Amino acid sequence: MADNPKRPRDPNQLAKSIVDLATGEAEDKKPLAAARKGGLKGGKARAIKLTPEQRSEIATIAAQARWKKSD
Repeated sequence: MADNPKRPRDPNQLAKSIVDLATGEAEDKKPLAAARKGGLKGGKARAIKLTPEQRSEIATIAAQARWKKSD
């Protein structure tokens, strides 16, 4: 089984778990989205490795794609 079980689907059990969380009787074991930082560093790391000419070329292509008119 998973380490972090899903929250109950039964409304009564869900309400009890929410009250337990609010009163501090239980801890929320689900990871927060902010705690996962795996994908957040990729763009910055790539930008550091690129030369200014490469960054300019990529930006030009992106701008052309944004302003391209669809028929």
